[in-house]
Amino acid sequence: MRFLFPLPVSALALCALACGPAFAQAPPRSFALKAESPAFWSLIPREARLDKVAGDFGFTEGPVWDPQGFLYVSDETYNEVVRLFPDGRRETVLRTGDPDGSTFDKQGRLITTASVFRSLIAITPDGSFSTLAASFEGKRFNSPNDVVLGPDGALYFTDPTLDLPKGDRQEIPFQGVYRLDPSGAVTLLTRDLAQPNGLAFSPDGRLLFIDDSERREIRVFDFSDGKIHNGRLFGREDGPKGSGVPDGMRFDEKGNLFVTGPGGIWVWDSSGHHIGTILTPEQPANLGWGDADLQTLYITAETSVYRLRTSTRGFVPYLR
Repeated sequence: MRFLFPLPVSALALCALACGPAFAQAPPRSFALKAESPAFWSLIPREARLDKVAGDFGFTEGPVWDPQGFLYVSDETYNEVVRLFPDGRRETVLRTGDPDGSTFDKQGRLITTASVFRSLIAITPDGSFSTLAASFEGKRFNSPNDVVLGPDGALYFTDPTLDLPKGDRQEIPFQGVYRLDPSGAVTLLTRDLAQPNGLAFSPDGRLLFIDDSERREIRVFDFSDGKIHNGRLFGREDGPKGSGVPDGMRFDEKGNLFVTGPGGIWVWDSSGHHIGTILTPEQPANLGWGDADLQTLYITAETSVYRLRTSTRGFVPYLR
């Protein structure tokens, strides 16, 4: 079934955090590479060029590369999930209120967070969908935001209030991070973040990284047997108001972490050192690896999708 909903005002909450109240009047920005360490140039060629794949979106999110040669992209403003091809051509797959982060699961299904439904859903290639999880202990989720496939085959997702539909009541009195196992059971991992957002597992599967957009922090937890412990600060992404916050994140195979943040995408080494920033013309909300060699970084940034060829190979859990 296909549904079309008007965009809830609350769905712009993340954009307000990332872009500020003067989003429409933001000063012009341009692409640049800013190294904080020589190690940055081993990942991003000095001559790298940022190409726009497509524009004229409302607000882009949730990039997921399909090995068939295209990218799935969520448009939070126009309420749809589309297939975006390298030549800029796009096809609407599903019309649904405020889709956000996405991944493939171990069965090869496209999994998306759906804020209007306050659910995690699985989308079929023909555009129909089924609900995988909508509540915890009998209470509806807030607004599931981002989702990743874990090393154990379970799905892990964040549930902030950033996109809680206007007029809806918050039923769970905290903003949690959850695990959805293959049997459909939902367990709470942590309730200690203010607004958990993007998340990613390290390539070795031993660590789970989670953004807290409100506190501008990247937190890291030890992971084993479907549980996390020993939460600690990995890094902060401070910047002027309206310049962007930690949101989407992805690892490369070497353990370097690429995270959206003030001005663009911050690159961190595995020890927590900020080694450089990819400055972008529009503020990115998320990113994903793509192309046959997984060396292209696809970036969803406000009204556009960009790509950047790198010198490193991305870590993509569902293609492992």
